[in-house]
Amino acid sequence: MFGFGGNKIKESDIINALKTVEDPDLKKDLVTLKMVKDVKIDGKKISFTVELTTPACPLKEKIKADCEKAVREAIPDAEEINVNMTAMVTSFGIDNKLMSQVKNVIAIASGKGGVGKSTVSANIALALAATGAKVGLMDADIYGPTIPALFNLKEQPQVTDNKKMIPLEKYGLKLMSIGFLLKDNEPVIWRGPMVGGVIQQFLRDVEWGELDYLIVDLPPGTGDAQLTLSQVIPLSGVAIVSTPEDVALNIATKALSMFKHLKVPILGIIENMSYFVAPDTGNIYHIFGHGGAKKISDEIGVKFLGEIPLDMSIRIGGDEGKPMTFCEPDSEQAKRFREIAGNLAASLSSEIFQEAF
Repeated sequence: MFGFGGNKIKESDIINALKTVEDPDLKKDLVTLKMVKDVKIDGKKISFTVELTTPACPLKEKIKADCEKAVREAIPDAEEINVNMTAMVTSFGIDNKLMSQVKNVIAIASGKGGVGKSTVSANIALALAATGAKVGLMDADIYGPTIPALFNLKEQPQVTDNKKMIPLEKYGLKLMSIGFLLKDNEPVIWRGPMVGGVIQQFLRDVEWGELDYLIVDLPPGTGDAQLTLSQVIPLSGVAIVSTPEDVALNIATKALSMFKHLKVPILGIIENMSYFVAPDTGNIYHIFGHGGAKKISDEIGVKFLGEIPLDMSIRIGGDEGKPMTFCEPDSEQAKRFREIAGNLAASLSSEIFQEAF
């Protein structure tokens, strides 16, 4: 024990106590991770700040409680212990010359269409923004842009004097999509190189400003377009969305292999439409099977980020441009998206600190 029996409490007593507190995701103590800041001692009153790597940390309250316990046990005569939890999003250190103010670019991908990837992308972006992070969402699905409909946006972006497009903003997100530049129902009939050119323009010629996270909704599949986009976009990591049935999981596994080949960090797998809860009875039905994504993640050593139910309110929210996570934040569905967003941010932080240590 330190600082007992009337002895003056020293900063080193507090630091030594916090060396016993480990970040559960990063597997290192808070002092080694340089998360402990601004230690103050006023008599027997102690305060300090713990600066996490993301405001979306799912274990923030546990870390705070562990800090309080460690200091209390080490310095039992402390009258007051105040732990201030803050966050500073860490950059992956990618070669991001096109967007120098964007710290992290996270792709949301799928092996096939129809798995709800865009809905998941939108709600994850909203969940991250709700924590106080600065978040953008880029629709990289040039042939089938859905972000405009999910946010009920039809206006075109304005252009600055230096010829940069200003992202549209809604629900606290910065948004860009080819759909904002097209007339209603106008198809995109382009060859692959033209698609890559548009994506580069979205990176280079959009005034994104400072962002902690740019979520990129990639097109489905593992073809030439996806390969080109993955090489053009400076990705910090990628999460794969799949439904539980074998066909979707088999194709999702191929997508994982593609990103591994490209040396893009795999942040995890998300299982969408995982189960259905009957509104009249509360019975749970696994319409497309269940647990397949968790099984695949265990087999290939990739994190399982969570599961999302098949729910009519999620579909209605998307159709009406009112995503669940923002418009019904207290719903069980929104809670699921927040958990997944926290796990995703934690997985990215883990990748960053593996590089650093």
